[in-house]
Amino acid sequence: MHSTLIVARMDSGSAREVADLFAAFDRTDMPARMGTRRRRLFEFHGLYFHLQDFDEDNGEGRIEEAKTDPRFVRISQDLKPYIEAYDPATWRSPKDAMARRFYEWSAS
Repeated sequence: MHSTLIVARMDSGSAREVADLFAAFDRTDMPARMGTRRRRLFEFHGLYFHLQDFDEDNGEGRIEEAKTDPRFVRISQDLKPYIEAYDPATWRSPKDAMARRFYEWSAS
């Protein structure tokens, strides 16, 4: 399984709206289309963390294909009032908001 972690900024008062947007999105076939197995959203002191687990080692190709789907475009637009780039000066795409894993451990 492959995981990505997106870090951005979010007012903690927006958590319900963001969760509702993703709940509606996740009821569609989009998660399956992107290879998403699990999505978890966290907030901490004005930070937003979006942890997504994928079937494949690298779901990038499937996500790139899904980006043109009107539902993907719509949720991206709908999230804009609630989620902002961690560093707007360097943000060009979601890749610019992805944390880099530098350690992993699993029980055997």
